[in-house]
Amino acid sequence: MSTNTAYYIPHKATWPVIGTAGLMTMLAGFANYLNGSSIGPALMVIGLLIFVVMLVGWFTLQAKESESGMYNHEVGISYRHGMMWFIFSEIVFFAVFFGTLWYTRNLSVPWLGEGATKELLWPSFDATWPTNGPGKVGGDFESMGAWGLPFLNTLILLTSGVTCTWAHHGLLAKNRDQLIKGLIATVALGFLFVTFQAIEYHEAYTDMGLTLGSGVYGSTFFMLTGFHGFHVCVGAIILSVVLFRSTQGHFKPENHFAFEAAAWYWHFVDVVWLGLFVFVYLM
Repeated sequence: MSTNTAYYIPHKATWPVIGTAGLMTMLAGFANYLNGSSIGPALMVIGLLIFVVMLVGWFTLQAKESESGMYNHEVGISYRHGMMWFIFSEIVFFAVFFGTLWYTRNLSVPWLGEGATKELLWPSFDATWPTNGPGKVGGDFESMGAWGLPFLNTLILLTSGVTCTWAHHGLLAKNRDQLIKGLIATVALGFLFVTFQAIEYHEAYTDMGLTLGSGVYGSTFFMLTGFHGFHVCVGAIILSVVLFRSTQGHFKPENHFAFEAAAWYWHFVDVVWLGLFVFVYLM
């Protein structure tokens, strides 16, 4: 137990190791999938299941420790600092990908299409965006428009941010019914976003010829939207755990870090999508 003079130190944690194993398995599966191995999809599913088990298990452990009164104010502050640094690392993660897209579109492609560079490397290269590469090695494809499913998904994520905030206000006002309804709406909208993104990917592959192999445009498109979709899945899973805990009577206005952390992460996902919608779909 925490007291005014003692600081609770958690027991040795195995969940981070399990989470790392899940992520590595997913990475290995994705690499095998890209190289045409039949074992790739199965490894990706196994890795995802391991990761989900880690999320549920780690959150369950944290919930038991928190609800039993093991954490004092200083522990809560350290948790918040940890979450802030984690979100900062995620910001840097996506900043690198946005930088990759900007560098490719605004610098690399123009350089390849002008002067001596073009004459020496590929005289017939047309430096336009979107591009499928010199000699059209990526094949013919259509670029993804902004005003169909992408715009609808933007509205869905923005609405989910509102419902998440509404749920938080319910918690602070000791209105558990509002808290639960807000979380249900947020989780449902999150998984609806992922569903529409899956539909978008299906249309891209089957109707538009847009794949990971469609030159630099296809690879950057799926890299950015795919990683963001993965983050939406993680956020929706975390919020599902928070929702379950809320139905069990957990969280009080003065002690609800797990909810705060999930809400911070969800709002981060919202903001990243707005940048992605502008940089990937509109520009």
